[in-house]
Formats: sequence, C-alpha cells, structure tokens
Amino acid sequence: MTNQTLLETVYNAADDKKAADMVVLNMQGVSLLADYFLICHGNSDRQVQSIAREIKDKAEEAGFDVKRLEGFDSARWILVDLGDVVAHVFHKDERAYYNLERLWGDAPELEMEGQ
Repeated sequence: MTNQTLLETVYNAADDKKAADMVVLNMQGVSLLADYFLICHGNSDRQVQSIAREIKDKAEEAGFDVKRLEGFDSARWILVDLGDVVAHVFHKDERAYYNLERLWGDAPELEMEGQ
C-alpha cells in the first residue's frame, strides 16, 4: 500500500467526522518526520477525540500501523503518527496558537479530492 492510499484513508476518516479546515502539507524534502501532515480541528473535546479515533481505526482497518497516538486524553492536540503520514487534530482553541501551517510554511499545500 502506498503513502497516497494512507493519506487518502486518513483524510477521508477525518472528513467523515466533520473535521474543520483540513490542510494537507507535502513534507517531502522539507522534513524527515513524515511525507505528509494532515492538520485539522474539531470544535469540542469530544469531536477532537472522535476524529483521532476514526483516523486510527480506519488506518488499522486498511492494514496500516499506528506508531503513536499522543494527547488523546487532554483532547487539545492529538497527534496520530502513522509513519509516512502524521495527523495533527487540534481543538479549535489551540490550532491558531500553534499555527503549524505557518511553522511549516515552506511545505506546499496539497489539494485533496472533495476539498
């Protein structure tokens, strides 16, 4: 399975749980951490956890390994590390503060189907 398949799985899972303002950054050549970052947010603790759980579950169902899941209990910034794709699921109140899109501003934004 390819990185593109993993990225689509993660994107669709977040979309299914109504993640807001989804941004995909192509990190290839920019960072050694991952090939792609998905950044999104939820409007409540419960929605943030629901988005992260859906990403984890759908990725595992598709045969991908979840390397790490951090920040789930606090639901302010949940990181779902799938190796080549890392999902950052923020609470809406935290997203602007961390502003990862600006921090990784040299990474090109990727348009996804249905965006």
